[in-house]
Amino acid sequence: MNQRFRFPQPLWQRRFWFVGLLLTCLTLSSCSATAQSDGDAAVSPELEAQVLQIIRNNPEAILEAVEAYRTKQQDETRKARQGFLQQMMDDPAKAIADSPTTGSDKKEIVLLEFSDFQCPYCAKAHETVTAFMKKYGDRVTLAYKNLPLSSIHAEAVPAAKAAWAAGKQDKFWEYHSALFENQEKLGDDLYVQLAEELGLDKEQFDRDRQSSEAQAAIDKDLALAESLGLNGTPVFFINEEALSGAVELSEMEAALERVESKR
Repeated sequence: MNQRFRFPQPLWQRRFWFVGLLLTCLTLSSCSATAQSDGDAAVSPELEAQVLQIIRNNPEAILEAVEAYRTKQQDETRKARQGFLQQMMDDPAKAIADSPTTGSDKKEIVLLEFSDFQCPYCAKAHETVTAFMKKYGDRVTLAYKNLPLSSIHAEAVPAAKAAWAAGKQDKFWEYHSALFENQEKLGDDLYVQLAEELGLDKEQFDRDRQSSEAQAAIDKDLALAESLGLNGTPVFFINEEALSGAVELSEMEAALERVESKR
């Protein structure tokens, strides 16, 4: 007989099965309860007592299942980042996708930035990036991706949408710089003011920043950042070299030197 060897089921899978069974019991109980009147829609005391007893008797199962899930997520993140860094080394232009760019048209050496317009460290790093591109913009392509930390920065997403809308009228980089330079004033009044100062069509600007396309563009960047395990800003990739925080010009230059030495 042509049989294939089957590895024993890993411990974490057995633990997941246990937790899954536990959740199924709770779900079935909840489903049966919803078929009753609203006043009776509750988990039966008997089942609740049984579930609690199972948890008391097997506390390690819950903890191990959670730990196994966390480890699995970390492995997936590590693989995603390795794949991304390989792409940044082999074909950085592909990693840029449809993000706004400035600097060299070659897209062979790419400074890819994940940033938040309301992040003070990002504003500080913006000064470094500006100085870096002034020196190396003839051979480095700068690309910008949004990573708004909206849970702590209320204006991060509105600012990102406004910058995206400015980009629809070919003024992304001017608008982007103005946002960082006026970070303490972020708000709708500033967004409109900057649009006027840059000569943007006001109706189109408002329409674009309120569009689903603006949100979709931000969501796309957020999805990439999440897959890479990025949860802080700013983060930079110079091809396969990664940097984070309010980096100094010398750090970026050293990373560029390492990238160019491998070419």
